[in-house]
Amino acid sequence: MTHPPEVLLHAARFRVERVLQTAPDGQPRARDVVRHPGSVVVLPLVDPQHVCLIRNYRIAVTRQLIELPAGTLDGPEPPLQAAQRELWEETGYRAAHWQPLAAFYPAPGILDELMHLYVATELTPGPPRREVGEEIENLVVTWDEALALVRRGDIQDAKTLVGLLLFHFLQRGR
Repeated sequence: MTHPPEVLLHAARFRVERVLQTAPDGQPRARDVVRHPGSVVVLPLVDPQHVCLIRNYRIAVTRQLIELPAGTLDGPEPPLQAAQRELWEETGYRAAHWQPLAAFYPAPGILDELMHLYVATELTPGPPRREVGEEIENLVVTWDEALALVRRGDIQDAKTLVGLLLFHFLQRGR
């Protein structure tokens, strides 16, 4: 017999459900799962040697993090459309060329969020359209500087580590 999930919390961008899982011993076990509409991550290449990161204050960890631009899908919004919107809103850049790089689950033990990673190239600068209250600033660095930030542990955001290192491995590290 299957049981419908119990909604524990319904927030603006996600909900938390309690679901029953049958354990190997046959006994039901309750698990709390965060249901999320999905998100996008953008690796904006200003030119072949420079990447645009952002400094972003994150209230959950009460500090500023160095990240790639990213954001949550709005309803049934296609991921590419969300990536284009987020790049413009957070950095002011618009890109002529978009390449999907990967999709991944950042924390599948508790969260069903699927992140879609894109590489944006042929960028045109412009003013950002940041949301009220966002504390974001662009940080354009060379590729070598970005990797040095990773090596020193200055980048602690998982999606940014995935994006930079995966791109480096697949594209630049050949």
